[in-house]
Amino acid sequence: MELTHLLNSVKVVQVTGEVQRKDVSGIYYDSRRVIKNSVFAAIKGYKADGHKFIFDAINKGAIAIILEDNRIVPDEIFDHEKIAKILVNDSRKALAEISNAFFKQPSSKLRLTGITGTNGKTTTSYYLKNIFETAGHKAGLVGTIANYIGQREIKTTLTTPESSDLNELFFEMLQEGCSHAVMEVSSHSLVLNRVHALNFSAGIFTNITSDHLDFHLNFENYFDAKKILFDSLSSSAFGIYNIDDMNSGAIVKDSKAKLFSFGISPKADFIISDINFDLTGTYFYIIFAGEKFRISTSLVGEFNAYNAAGAFASAVLLGINKDTAVEGIKNTKQVPGRFEVIGKGNKKVIVDYSHTADSLEKALLAVKKIVKDAHPVYTVFGCGGNRDKTKRPVMGKIASDLSKKAIITSDNPRFDNPFEIIEEIKAGIEKNNFEVIESREEAISYAIKNSEDDAVILIAGKGHENYQEINGTRNHFSDKEIAEKYLSV
Repeated sequence: MELTHLLNSVKVVQVTGEVQRKDVSGIYYDSRRVIKNSVFAAIKGYKADGHKFIFDAINKGAIAIILEDNRIVPDEIFDHEKIAKILVNDSRKALAEISNAFFKQPSSKLRLTGITGTNGKTTTSYYLKNIFETAGHKAGLVGTIANYIGQREIKTTLTTPESSDLNELFFEMLQEGCSHAVMEVSSHSLVLNRVHALNFSAGIFTNITSDHLDFHLNFENYFDAKKILFDSLSSSAFGIYNIDDMNSGAIVKDSKAKLFSFGISPKADFIISDINFDLTGTYFYIIFAGEKFRISTSLVGEFNAYNAAGAFASAVLLGINKDTAVEGIKNTKQVPGRFEVIGKGNKKVIVDYSHTADSLEKALLAVKKIVKDAHPVYTVFGCGGNRDKTKRPVMGKIASDLSKKAIITSDNPRFDNPFEIIEEIKAGIEKNNFEVIESREEAISYAIKNSEDDAVILIAGKGHENYQEINGTRNHFSDKEIAEKYLSV
């Protein structure tokens, strides 16, 4: 597609230089990827400013530069190089708009569901993808653990990729026969306009509790970020929300979408009732439009009843047969690192991604409800470095209060001092039932070796992650692998 046509999709302040009548070969925000006849979008990031790499992009053959800082490169450079200078108010929005056009509006050709919330996004997305596939559709997934086109896995480092990568991924999904797609929509991606200009057929809100305050600074900003998804839904889309979350009404109040709720509240459109669970799975009913459906899933916990209900609601509203949706939930496999039960004999280990105060509390309450005080509960956990510090003492108190013993260790300390993180966790603990073992492997080993034969050990915080990040280096580390290693001794 020619640059002149692509520019029709972008809200520009000014275009100077020469707009060449050539087909654009690609859209890039990383100057290292720029190729001849491509467009480079200079984005102001948190680690680097893309405006500093404009000359690199020009030297690599870019025919247009999108930028928001007009002072960086003089107009004479663009005139001399005979390339276009595209001045915009927001480079990220412009990148999203031009990428959407370049890849021929791929999200508009998919039945795309976006899922946002503090907890439950990953599991809900797995349920929904499996429902679509049970119904005979090929589906794609964009999420925390990995991206998928059908069954083909594509490794990822971001929950929600940059807009140009997203549109390219959706284009590939279409090329490979996908009709449906599911994506986790992070608060970062909403604020940074990574999902700007996407066409969602449905949006799901799971819940909201305090998180990512290192980035958003306060809960109000975090809330406003989550709200963006529902504010952006069109009148033809479905907005599906957890009515039991106290903030859900405010999240959806300005949405133009057709709104449907789920939850245990009798006011919900999709009512969840009679939730029961043990270490083998979760069982409950969903009541919708006068019909009652018995739901079973091998995933454990009341929170998974909510995740399944959100997926069921979205699937049904998007035209999937209700019984097929029930079957899709039933045959959804264990999501890696999401309340994943492993064990040898009577001793059980649960590996869970619970890295917020709310998710840790819910995971431990689920364990307590299962064991009914008949088995001792141990918790191994830490808190990530260079992230929200306010949750550290809160998580310390939760782990101590709800466990026979809490073992405080390192999570991903990143560039923070791990012992300073541990001290901040300890500040919230009021009981003398904890142990500090900074080495995560030693902490897991200690919990397994020094707990009773019938103990249940929750290893919280990292879930599916197969690395530990220390001082900028990621070393291989898997909670599940380490647990299995010491369980077998």
